Amino acid sequence: MDIEIRYNLALDYLYSFVDYSLKHSSELAKADFNLDRMFALMESLGNPQAKYPIIHVAGTKGKGSTSAMCAAALQAAGYKVGLYTSPHLEDYTERIQINGEPISHEQLIELVEEIKPYVAKIEMLTTFEITTALAFLAFGKYGVDAAVFEVGLGGRLDATNIVTPTVSVITSLSYDHTAVLGDTLTLIAGEKAGIIKDGVPVVSSPQKDESLVVLERVAALKNSSFTLVGRDVKFELVETSLGGQWLTVDGGRWTVNGPRSTVKLQIPLLGNHQIENAATAYTALKTSGIPISDEQIQKGFSQVQWRARFEIARRDPPVIFDSAHNQDSFAKLSETLETYFPGKKVYLIFGASEDKNIPGMFEELKSKIQKIIVTRADHPRALEVEKIQQLAEQAGVESEAVTPVKSALARALELSSKDGSIVLSAGSMFVTAEVMSAWKNIK
Repeated sequence: MDIEIRYNLALDYLYSFVDYSLKHSSELAKADFNLDRMFALMESLGNPQAKYPIIHVAGTKGKGSTSAMCAAALQAAGYKVGLYTSPHLEDYTERIQINGEPISHEQLIELVEEIKPYVAKIEMLTTFEITTALAFLAFGKYGVDAAVFEVGLGGRLDATNIVTPTVSVITSLSYDHTAVLGDTLTLIAGEKAGIIKDGVPVVSSPQKDESLVVLERVAALKNSSFTLVGRDVKFELVETSLGGQWLTVDGGRWTVNGPRSTVKLQIPLLGNHQIENAATAYTALKTSGIPISDEQIQKGFSQVQWRARFEIARRDPPVIFDSAHNQDSFAKLSETLETYFPGKKVYLIFGASEDKNIPGMFEELKSKIQKIIVTRADHPRALEVEKIQQLAEQAGVESEAVTPVKSALARALELSSKDGSIVLSAGSMFVTAEVMSAWKNIK
C-alpha cells in the first residue's frame, strides 16, 4: 500500500480517539483528565521517557519558542535532540521532531503500529495522550541524547506530566483556556505549577505577582530551587531590527573561573517577548545539568526556526503570520508591530475559537486595524464569522466576512496592494496555518 495512504490511515486511527483539541470548551471543562492512563501506557511500553534527559516547558505564551530555542542549542552542542510541541501547523509529524526535522510519515506509521496493541488494553485514552506516548517512544527508539517537551494544556494533568525532567520551565502566564484552568492567575499558576517535581530545579520567565506567589510557594513545598528570569538572572535588549535581535544575559552564576560573564545572544525571532523567552531558554539550559557551553547556545539560538511567530513572509507590502490567540499575546503583537512597522495599519485576517476573549484581542490591536477580514478555519471549534463581525462592530472596528481562508488572504492582499498596509494573520493557529498554505500557492 502507498505510504501516504498508510499515513492517512494512521492519522485516522489517532483521530478515532477523543481529541479534546476539537471539542468545545463546555465539553473540555467536563473532561476526565488524569495521569493514570498515561502512566499505565508508558509502563507497558517500558517507560522510554526515562532513557534520556528532558527539559519540560509549560506556560500560557512563549513555551513553544522557548522549547524551540532549547532544542536548537542542544543540537548545536552536538546532541541528538527530540522536540515535542503542539499543535502542528501543516503536518501532524511536526509535533515530533528530531534535530529540527519532523519524523517521516513512514516512521509515524511504524510507531502507530507498534503502539496499537498496548493502546487496546487501556480504556479512555485520548488522541493527545497517544501522540505524547508516540513522542516518548520515538525519542527512545531513535536514540536521542536529550529531549524538550512542551506541555499541551495546563500542566498538572497534561499527558506530558509523567516525566521527571532535569529542569521544569514555566514561561509567561496569562488568561487562556479559563474554562479548564480557572479564571484567575492564581488558579492558572496552580495548574502550571503542577509540573514542578520534588527536587527538580524550576526556571520561570518574569511573572505578574499573583502568579509568582503560587510558583514560588509550590517550588518551596517541593524543595526545588527557583530561578526567576529578570530578577535572579538579568537580561537586556541590545539591538533589534527586521534581521533579528541581540540581547545580553548575565551568565555569572555559571562561571566556574574568572570574572562574572555577560553573554551576548542573537535570535532571528522578533518582538520584545522573544528576548524574554531567549533569556528563559538560556537559563533553563544552564540549569538543566546537560553539559552545554555559552558558545554552543549562541550558535543554536542564532539558527532557531519557529514558524508563525511574527513571521515576515514578505517585507513590502508586509505579510506577517502570527499565532497570537489571547489578549496578552495581542498586546505583545501590537507592541511588536509598533517596533518594526511604526504607524502602519493592518488588514487583519482573523478567526478564533469560541472560547477566546475576542473583545480583549480587538481592544489591544484596535488602533492599528484598517479592517478585519473575518474568516473561519476548517475546525469544529471555530466561531461563526457572523458572531465575530458582531464583536468587531461592538469594538468599533470595520470588518468584512470572507470564507474560505484562502479567499480571505486574497482579499487582504488585494486591499494591501492599494494602500501598502500590512497583511496580518492572527487570532487562531488554525486560521494562520491555512493562510500559510494558501500563501505558498500564491507565490
